[in-house]
Amino acid sequence: MQKYSERKNSAIDKTANPESGNVQPKPRRRRTAVNRGLDENGNGKRKPRRQARRSRSGGFKNTFLLTGIEILGLSVAAVCAVIMLLGYSAGRFSGTSFFGHLLPFTAGVLVLIVAAALFLLGWWKLRQWLRRYSEFLTPALSLSLALLTPWLVTHDQFTLAYGNFRTLVGGKEEAGRMTISHQVYAAYRRHDAAQLQKMVNRAQEYRQAIEDAARSFAVDAHLLHGIAATESSFIPRDSHDGGRGLFQITRVPETVIAQARKRLNVEKISLDDPRHNAFVAAATFKHYLAEMKDDLFLGLLAYNIGPANGGLRFIMQQYGATDFTTIQPYLQTLPRDYPIRVLAYSLAFRLWQQEGRLLAYEEGNNAIRIQRIGIPGLRAGL
Repeated sequence: MQKYSERKNSAIDKTANPESGNVQPKPRRRRTAVNRGLDENGNGKRKPRRQARRSRSGGFKNTFLLTGIEILGLSVAAVCAVIMLLGYSAGRFSGTSFFGHLLPFTAGVLVLIVAAALFLLGWWKLRQWLRRYSEFLTPALSLSLALLTPWLVTHDQFTLAYGNFRTLVGGKEEAGRMTISHQVYAAYRRHDAAQLQKMVNRAQEYRQAIEDAARSFAVDAHLLHGIAATESSFIPRDSHDGGRGLFQITRVPETVIAQARKRLNVEKISLDDPRHNAFVAAATFKHYLAEMKDDLFLGLLAYNIGPANGGLRFIMQQYGATDFTTIQPYLQTLPRDYPIRVLAYSLAFRLWQQEGRLLAYEEGNNAIRIQRIGIPGLRAGL
């Protein structure tokens, strides 16, 4: 019994003492259900590494999407705010005096920059606070600011500020466009409302033909209505100067006739047919508009002059004119107000289509409303 006890103690000492040189390996730990990736009942399994990577990738995509929505919403709101503030400042401090106009406007721009920096700092702190509760709050708030844009754009004060902003950025070109635009508004205002309404009513008979021609040649249908109103008042006839039909077609390039014939899918054009007349007019206007490099006023003037005296392009080259303003002194007996009359009628047809009636320019807020709708072809509206 004593020998057995000594042998047992000796074995324990050898196992415990690493210096003895006879250290036995530790017994292998038995794998339990938890070690094998199972739950206590042996049912569950550990999530594979590939699935974990997919989970992290999906979380990254969601974060990227939410951040993009947040940036987009803030950008839209910022653009509207800049246009509004700069446009208002440009209208408020318009002038050439340094202390009365230039310096206050410059100070306003500086204040705008500082306000933008403070807003971004405040937004960053608000963003960190909101993300404690949900990562969807900041994108939702940013998107709400962007959704206020349609309401702001339709507001009259924004329309005025946007007009001032266009003048500020557009410079000489925008100033010239605004001058001619107000000539068009004045021409529309001078029209007798009852007579204008009668002409609009007469135009309904030819509306489908004009819209088909405009669509076929990719021109504004309201502009074609304005040309027909100026040429014939929607009373097709043959005139003493050779004009025929609804658009008073005279001599036109042969290529124009070929294009109209192709679009109509006919072998011969009949200018007494209002539909054929409209297609020839649309092709002619498109031809002169391209010749004048998409300058609307010059295109309308070239349509009116036609090939007489070599056409408008020859006249401009002869006198060194470059635009609608510089060509006017050289037109002599030619109707230099033709584009203004066409655009005034075009405006009437646009108002009739969008409002269902002809607005009186001088009543209430109609002036601002009409300017917001804009003149066809001038991209004056929003």
